[in-house]
Amino acid sequence: MNTRHFETDLGHVDADLTLHMQRVLPGPVERVWRYLVEPDLRRQWLGGGDSPAGLDQEFELIWRNDELTNPPGERPPGFSEEFRMQCTVLEFAPPHRLAFTWSNTGAVRFELKPQGEHVLLSLTHERLADPARVLMVGPGWHAHLDLLRDRVSGGSSPAFWPTWQALRERYTARLQATA
Repeated sequence: MNTRHFETDLGHVDADLTLHMQRVLPGPVERVWRYLVEPDLRRQWLGGGDSPAGLDQEFELIWRNDELTNPPGERPPGFSEEFRMQCTVLEFAPPHRLAFTWSNTGAVRFELKPQGEHVLLSLTHERLADPARVLMVGPGWHAHLDLLRDRVSGGSSPAFWPTWQALRERYTARLQATA
């Protein structure tokens, strides 16, 4: 199978346009799980909205990326101040697995595995429509997961939008190099 591998910190994209990423976070796994499902914690690194609480439940994610860091940096053209998405829970196994639909085009899965005092977070984003979508989603997940790492560890974060833009350039270069 032809697999496109990005640098390790960028994750990798399979030939079927499934994005895979991992981060090692400070534990315990229950604390990291709370950052996935509790809206007040989740909006610190990804988006607020509803709390997914069970299989087949519908919930809304609300992104306000300008509020993730202070300052946020300049928002790139094509992005709005707020973005909302309806999701349906596909898998719910606290505190280890959460999967949900991603708009009408795919699914996102988080897996949490304890590793001593740390937690290995694995993210899989399935069925990305095309390379252009990879170049939106890849840098987004990368930036958001780095924010999660910073929030869970109590560290500071660089401005969100310049970080996303720099990551997009790295993803673009890497995708072109592996085409």
